[in-house]
This record gives sequence, structure tokens and C-alpha cells, in this order.
Amino acid sequence: MKATKHVETQSEIEDVQSSKDTRQIAINKVGIKDIRHPVRVKDRSDGYQHTVANFNMYVNLPHNFKGTHMSRFVEILNAHDKEISVESFKGMLSEMAERLEANSGHIEMNFPYFINKQAPISKVKSLMDYEVTLIGEIHKGRPSMMIKVVVPVTSLCPCSKKISDRGAHNQRSHVTVQVRTSGFVWIEEIIELVESEASCQLYGLLKRPDEKYVTEHAYDNPKFVEDMVRDMAVRLNRDMRFSAYVVESENFESIHNHSAYALIEKDKEAPED
Repeated sequence: MKATKHVETQSEIEDVQSSKDTRQIAINKVGIKDIRHPVRVKDRSDGYQHTVANFNMYVNLPHNFKGTHMSRFVEILNAHDKEISVESFKGMLSEMAERLEANSGHIEMNFPYFINKQAPISKVKSLMDYEVTLIGEIHKGRPSMMIKVVVPVTSLCPCSKKISDRGAHNQRSHVTVQVRTSGFVWIEEIIELVESEASCQLYGLLKRPDEKYVTEHAYDNPKFVEDMVRDMAVRLNRDMRFSAYVVESENFESIHNHSAYALIEKDKEAPED
């Protein structure tokens, strides 16, 4: 009679991750980085936009456990079928902390977001892409959310315009805005807020009349990197939908081999010093 091979069940296989650790050192964040998954994001023009996001998912690990269960992070993503919506993002935080028995957790969802923009004069349309990140934190059952958007714009140097007889140097800049909101805000609204404060916004496609317009518009609206973050801070301070923010501007200088950079950070709910 042929012997039957014994197949070990999950309950019979040793759970090494849950074994004790004697070094008495807790880990702040442990998890997985850079895993891709389809997502669905609300689009102000078309209802929804389907894209692919890169996820980073972490929890804290107490000092007495050897490791965390990495497979559970992937299971949480796959439990949402083929797509994750922004609305389900906060629920994922709670689910992750509960399934991994953690006091705190962190999820980042980074994805390209596309807007079909119209050129200022010719009205020709083209897609512009923006880098968007949803950042979720949970600590002792209390979740919090931030939205981060990187907006490429044009900046023109006020000093160069003032001292030059012919023209002024300009550059492409990245303005990064990270906000905590007290209500729903369209991604497009954050992008438009930044573009309205730049020397000029960018477009995917420009005809000659458009190029003339954006060049002259930037020349008429010069801004230092300091002007950019201050003007953005004024707008964000006035808008009660934003309870906290970090705004950064990096100018990729056209006449230097370095960037110019400025940052302003504020939590409106924090007590004044």
C-alpha cells in the first residue's frame, strides 16, 4: 500500500514573526514599500479617473515581537478587488492597524493625476500630469489624512528683470503643497490654487500665440521662491477648509547649477507660541 505524504497545515507551521525578541528595542515603522495597485480617484470633470498608485504601508512593532506579518499588507490591498477609492483609504488604515495588532500605522498612496488643460490663446487641449500622494496616519484608533500635490510651474526672477536691459531669466519650478483638510477638496482646486500664484502655469501643448502669452505673462508676474511660498501661505491661511499645511517651492535655476528653495509650515489648530 502506497504511503500518503503528509502536508503541513498553516497551524502546524511555526510562526517565526510572532516569536519573542529579547533586544528590548521597538521599531517605529515596519512594512512594505513601493507596491503598485489600481486606484480610482474622483475627477471634477469626468466623475472618476482610473490610475495606478505606489503604496508604502507601515505599522509600529513592539519591542517583544521579532517581526510583523508582511503578507497581511498585500492581503489588505487585494481585499479591495481591483481598485481602491479615496473614500476607502481611511478604512484601510483602521483595517491595517487591527489586522497587524498595531497601535499606529502609516499608508502613502502616490499616483499620477491627469488634467486636460486648454491653452490660453489657441484653446488647444492637452494632458498635464501631476504627482499626488495621499498620506494616512492612525494612532491609538484615531486616523488623520493629508493630501500632497506637486505642481510644476514657471517662475521669473524679479532681480533679473530689474537689473537687465533685455529680458529676465526664468525657470521651471516645483511647488509642493501638503494639506490637512476639514472637508472635501478637489485635487484640481489645490492645483489651481498653486498655478494662480505662479509667474505662469505650464501646459502640455502650446502654439506660437500661446507661447507669446505665457512668456509675457511670466515677465509681468515675477516672483522669488520666497514670494511663491508666502503668497501660497496667505491663500491657505484664509481658506478655512485647510487646517494645516506645508508649502515648498524649488526653482531649478537656469543660470546656476543649484536650486533655490523655500518652505513654510503651519498647523492652524496648534496653540500660538
